[in-house]
Amino acid sequence: MTNPTESAGSGARPAVTLLTRAGCGMCGIALEQLRVICADFGIEVATVDVDEAAATDPGLRAEYGDRLPVVLLNGREHSYFDVDEARLRADLSR
Repeated sequence: MTNPTESAGSGARPAVTLLTRAGCGMCGIALEQLRVICADFGIEVATVDVDEAAATDPGLRAEYGDRLPVVLLNGREHSYFDVDEARLRADLSR
């Protein structure tokens, strides 16, 4: 698995990753919102379960586990708890 916190190179297609965990109701809502937004830009949403990833990357759960869902754009935190749709659309348009 690639590290979801690594930035994409310049000129690369934007990468949107949702950090989630099993049983997170807000995460499911965020994923559906992201799928709609990202479809408008031809981007697939990646998901990473922080509890599953903790086996190889315990820092991921330590950093983000208490504020899920977290949206990463090109490996950097973009929003958490709620998808900031207007901001994400603006950033994806750049």
